Amino acid sequence: MSRIGVRQWLIAVGVAAVLLLNGLSGDRSTTGGDPLGFALLGAGGLALAARRRAPVAVLVVTGVCAVGYQAVGFNVFAVAYLVAVYAAMRAGHRTATAVTSVIMLAALPAAAMTSGLPIGEAFTQARGVLELAWLIAAGAAGEALRQAERRADEAERTREESALRRADEERLHIARELHDSLTHQISVIKVQAEAAVHLARKRGEPVPQALLTIRDAGREASRELRATLEALRDDGSTVAHGLDQVADLVQRARVNGLETTLTIEGHRMGLPATVDRTAYRIVQESLTNVTRHAAAATASVRVEYRPDAIIVQVEDDGTATPASALVPGVGLLGMRERVSALGGRLRAGARSEGGFTVHAELPVPGAS
Repeated sequence: MSRIGVRQWLIAVGVAAVLLLNGLSGDRSTTGGDPLGFALLGAGGLALAARRRAPVAVLVVTGVCAVGYQAVGFNVFAVAYLVAVYAAMRAGHRTATAVTSVIMLAALPAAAMTSGLPIGEAFTQARGVLELAWLIAAGAAGEALRQAERRADEAERTREESALRRADEERLHIARELHDSLTHQISVIKVQAEAAVHLARKRGEPVPQALLTIRDAGREASRELRATLEALRDDGSTVAHGLDQVADLVQRARVNGLETTLTIEGHRMGLPATVDRTAYRIVQESLTNVTRHAAAATASVRVEYRPDAIIVQVEDDGTATPASALVPGVGLLGMRERVSALGGRLRAGARSEGGFTVHAELPVPGAS
């Protein structure tokens, strides 16, 4: 049982004890209904244990118990009903609380008359059982706390939205700065290096290895920068990448000379955008790493739809072995961060038979 559940039960038992003690020490107009009266007193108090789960039902039960022990002659203040009024108002059930309270105010004098009291004494006793001022105070306290909690929730949501907006603005600012400052310079380096290589070959001169290295590094830097800018500008407001585009990634890898297969298992389900996009990024980054670093001939991509999760696995037959040292790159670290943010698990490492594998399990919120 949770700490909140224990507290609810302690309050309920405490109220039941107070009611029973008042029943034992108070005046009773009859004695024949003592067992029923004590049972109603205890039931009214213990019902409060469920006031968070079913506030309206508890409101009705405590009201019926109060009318019941009034009818059998117990002149005991309706503490349990006031607590139930507070809980129902806090939960936002204002109409049900008002209607039930009006019925209670009318039923208590009738119940007192049922116990044998004259009309005047019956109204006096009913007023003692449930004072209108206490009833209004309990309802007002519940409504005040509900409004305070609602304002706190709205303030928290506003802070989160402001933080997300500032993060989006900062990300786009970084993207603009990178584009304005680096894209041009890298393009100049790449074009000049390619032009120098072209001229050297046209003249029949040997191309220095350093120049080839500069050309290749320029091409690689240009691709990396484009990928970085794409990631920075991917805020989900445009058409986001997802598992529907994994086949395009596989086809692109084949065009680049990597024999790649795609296997999809399970029933395709609607996925939250963050899960769908993260699964796509894992496949994208994994195939990029295979193409650039693994010296692999083949790779396989497997996507498995489970009732409560998505499994993404990318394997290759490259040169990685369990004995080889693995220094996690930025791409692998980024994958881990994305998966961890969703509460998932990522396993990446060399296979015993050679090659590398990336295995990610992404939970699907709200799935059965």
